[in-house]
Amino acid sequence: MKRAAIDPVCGMTVAADKGFASDYHGTHYLFCSGKCKTKFDAEPERYLAPAPAETPDPTAEYTCPMHPEIRQRGPGSCPKCGMALEPVLPELTSDDDNSEYQDFKRRFWGSLPLTVVVVFLAMAGHLLGWLPVAARSWAELLLTLPVVLWAGWPFFVRGWQSVVRRNPNMWTLIALGTGAAFLYSVVATLAPSLFPASFMAHGRIGVYYEATAVIISLTLLGQMLELRARSQTSAAIKSLLGLAPKTARRINPGGTEEDIPLAHVHVGDLLRVRPGEKVPVDGAVVEGVSAIDESMLTGEPLPVTKQAADKVIGATLNTSGSLVIRSEKVGAKTVLAQIVQMVAQAQRSKAPMQRLADVVAGYFVLAVVAIAVGSFVAWGLFGGERGWVFGLISGVSVLIIACPCALGLATPMSIMVATGRAATQGILFRDAAAIEHLRRVDTLIVDKTGTLTEGRPAFEGAIALPGTTEDEVLRLAASLDQGSEHPLADAIVRAARERGLMLDKPDQFGSATGIGVHGIVAGRRLVLGNAALMAQEGVSLGAVPELEAADTARRRGASVVHLAADGRLLGALIVSDPIKSSTLEALTALRAAGLHVVMATGDGLATARTVGQQLGIDEVHGEVKPADKLALVAKFQQEGRVVAMAGDGINDAPALARADVGIAMGTGTDVAMNSAQLTLVKGDLRGIARARELSVATVRNMRQNLLFAFLYNALGVPIAAGLLYPAFGLVLSPLIAALAMSFSSVSVVGNALRLSQGKGA
Repeated sequence: MKRAAIDPVCGMTVAADKGFASDYHGTHYLFCSGKCKTKFDAEPERYLAPAPAETPDPTAEYTCPMHPEIRQRGPGSCPKCGMALEPVLPELTSDDDNSEYQDFKRRFWGSLPLTVVVVFLAMAGHLLGWLPVAARSWAELLLTLPVVLWAGWPFFVRGWQSVVRRNPNMWTLIALGTGAAFLYSVVATLAPSLFPASFMAHGRIGVYYEATAVIISLTLLGQMLELRARSQTSAAIKSLLGLAPKTARRINPGGTEEDIPLAHVHVGDLLRVRPGEKVPVDGAVVEGVSAIDESMLTGEPLPVTKQAADKVIGATLNTSGSLVIRSEKVGAKTVLAQIVQMVAQAQRSKAPMQRLADVVAGYFVLAVVAIAVGSFVAWGLFGGERGWVFGLISGVSVLIIACPCALGLATPMSIMVATGRAATQGILFRDAAAIEHLRRVDTLIVDKTGTLTEGRPAFEGAIALPGTTEDEVLRLAASLDQGSEHPLADAIVRAARERGLMLDKPDQFGSATGIGVHGIVAGRRLVLGNAALMAQEGVSLGAVPELEAADTARRRGASVVHLAADGRLLGALIVSDPIKSSTLEALTALRAAGLHVVMATGDGLATARTVGQQLGIDEVHGEVKPADKLALVAKFQQEGRVVAMAGDGINDAPALARADVGIAMGTGTDVAMNSAQLTLVKGDLRGIARARELSVATVRNMRQNLLFAFLYNALGVPIAAGLLYPAFGLVLSPLIAALAMSFSSVSVVGNALRLSQGKGA
C-alpha cells in the first residue's frame, strides 16, 4: 500500500506518529489533526482533486466586450461581432499573456517584412531595371500570398462566419475589401488579356497587392493596439485580485504554526496576522489589538482599530500589532471575492445608451456594402477612361474605413473603466444602467439607522413602570430580542448580557418589520417596538409620568422602544445611535449637487425630526413601515422625480428595489445589498456624491465616444466613396483608410481610459 505523508486536506507535511490516518483506494493518508481526517473521510474525492493551476484556465468563462450576453468556455471570437472574447474575470497575468494578442503579434511581425517589400516593388519597382514589368506582378503575388493566406487568415475566417451566422460586422467589411482587391490583382496577373487597355498602367494591368498587404498588416497592428488598450480596462479587477495574499499562517491545534496556501484555509481555522501582513480571509479577532488599513476595499483613509470580537476583512493590511483571527468566510464568500464578482458583473452589463449603437451597427454594415457597390458602379459608369479602376479603389476604401468597431466599443469601454475606478473607492455598481441613471437622480430618500447614523446603537437605560424593575424590563426585552437582527436589538441584548441577566428563550417570535417584534417569553406575550406598534396592539402610552424621561431622550435624538406584556405597558428602553461623522459633509455635498434629501425611518417621528434638524433635512417621515417607504418612492416617481433610495436593512429592501437607483450600505444586510443597484462598501454617504460625479463623467465620456464614432463614419465614408472628388479632387486610398480604421478604435478606448485618471470631460 502506498503511503502519503502530505495531508490532502490542508497540505501539511505530517509525521507518522501523529496518529491520524485513513486508507482510501490503496493509499494510506496521514493527517495533521482529527479535524482534517473527518473532512477527508466525509468527502475524499474533493480533497484528492488536483489543485487549481496557476496558469490561466483555458476552460474559464469568456465574454465579448461589445455583447456581454455572449458567454462560452475558453477563448474564441464573438459570433455577433467577431471580436476576440476575453475572460469574464481576468487572470493575474501580464498583458502579453493574452493569447489573441500574441497570435496577432506573431502574424504582424511575420508579415511586415513581406508587406514592406511588396510596397517597395509597387512604388519603386521601376527603378529595378533588371526586373521585367510582368515579373514584378508575379513577385508581388508570391510575396502577398503568405500575408493573405497566413497573416490575414483569421480575418477571412471571421468574415465568412459573419455571413454564415447572418451577423455582418467589421470582419465582413475587411474580408470583402481585402478579398476583392487581392482577387482582382490575381486575375490581372494570371489573365491580363481579360482587361481593356484602359486598365493598363506603367506597362502592366494595375494590381493592388500592396493595398491588400498593407491593409492586413495595419489591421493586425490596430488589433494589437486595441487588445492592449482593452486589457487596461480590467486593471481595477486585476488590482483587486492582487490584494489577496497568497498564503496564511495557520495555528494548529498543538500550538505550532505554519504557512499554508490561501486555498487550504477552512472556516474555523485560527490564523495569525503579523504586523505588515495582509489579513488572509474574512473573520473575527480572537486575540490581540491592532490598527487595520481597510482603504484598499472601503476607501476609508484612516486605519481602524480592531480587538477581540471585531470583524476583519480579507486582503486588508495589518499595520501594527499581532492578531489571531478565526476564519469565517473563505474563497468566493469573502468580501473581496464578492466585490470582484460585482465589479465584473457591472463591467459586462450593457448600458441603455448602448442600445442605440447596437441598432445602428446592425444596419450599418449592410448600408456600407451597398455604398461600396454603388461607389464602384458609379465610378465605372461615370468616371471616364479609368473609372472602373477608381471604382475598385473607392469600393475597397469604403469597406475598410467604415469598420463599426469604434461604434461598438464606445460605451462598453467607458463602463468598464468607470466601474473599475469606482470599486477602488469603495463604490460598487451592479450594472451599467445604474451608472447611467444615477446622474439624473434629483431626489434621495435615506433611512436613518445605519445610513445616517452609525447603525450600532448603544443602550442608555431602561424605564420601569410601577410593579416592575429596570433590570426586569431589560431582561424581558433582551430575551425577546434574541431572535431579532436589528441593531437596536443587538444593543439591548448586549447590555443585558453585560449586566449578567439570565435570558429566557423566546417562543413564537415574530417581526412587525420596521416597527418592532413580538413573541412568547416564559408564557407571557411580549410586544417590543415603537408607538405605532403599541397603537396596533391596543397598548395606551398616554398620561404615563414615568415616560417623560423617554420623551426627553427622544427629543435629543435617542430611540425609544416600549415593552408591553399581555397587553399591559411595562416600560421603555432608551437606545442612542450617534450620527456618522461623515453624514453632515455628505448631505451638504448632495444638496449642493441639487438633490432633494428626504428621511424615511421606522423610528419615532419625534426622534426622526430631531435627527433631521441636526442634519438640515426638511422633509422627514417617521414610524414608516416597509410598505410606507415603498409607497413614498412610488409617490415621488409619479410626480416625475428620479428617485434614489439609500438604506441598509431588510425593511429597506422593497424601496431599494423600486427606486430608480437603490443604494445599499455595505455595513448592512445581504437582503438590502441584493436589492440595490449600488453598494457603498464602507457605508459612507459621501460615496453617493462621488458616485454621482463619476456617473456624470461616464455618461459624458460615452457620448464623446459615440459622437466620435458617428462623425468618423459620417465623414470617412463619403470621402472614401469619392463624393468630394468632383469639387475638391479629394480621394482616400485603401492604405489611409486601413490606418484610420485601426486607430479609430484605439482612440475610443483611449478616451475611455481617461476616466481612470478622474477625467472624462
